[in-house]
Amino acid sequence: MKTLMKFTPTSKSKRILGIDPGVATTGFGVIDYAKGDTMWVDHGIITTKAHLPLADRLKQINDELTALCRTYQPYTAGVEKIFFAKNTKTAIDVAHARGVILLTLKQLGIYTHEFTPIQIKMTLTGYGQADKHQIQMMSKATLRLAEFPHPDDAADALAIAICTAQHLHAFESKI
Repeated sequence: MKTLMKFTPTSKSKRILGIDPGVATTGFGVIDYAKGDTMWVDHGIITTKAHLPLADRLKQINDELTALCRTYQPYTAGVEKIFFAKNTKTAIDVAHARGVILLTLKQLGIYTHEFTPIQIKMTLTGYGQADKHQIQMMSKATLRLAEFPHPDDAADALAIAICTAQHLHAFESKI
């Protein structure tokens, strides 16, 4: 992933991790933020195999998230909240993944804020019913990326990281 303009991290920039939880696929996005400016650092997904027992899949999420946090040393993290699910089993599985993610971040001493999809959409576009394409366009523009981030779970995680950065002032008053 290439950015269009250079951002130079300073001692005052803060690394932010965004996470889009899921058992099969957990998206992550890492950005640097300083004085209202953001820079893409990395994004990707943690994937688990469907044939594994749930406990093994959750442990894999824990292990890979721990490794990501040790690599990138985030100042803070944002995690998407569960808002509605037509499929109860999927919602329960996502809740398991969210629990592991929140616990992992807490154990690593990373202060975490949670956002609903509507809060993320409002922050990025000013419209709580924005579609996925609008969110991707704003993420691409905000991070000055040459192309849209992929896959979707990672793109969503970058949006969560941007949302976290935009709320950082209020966020820091709670730390």
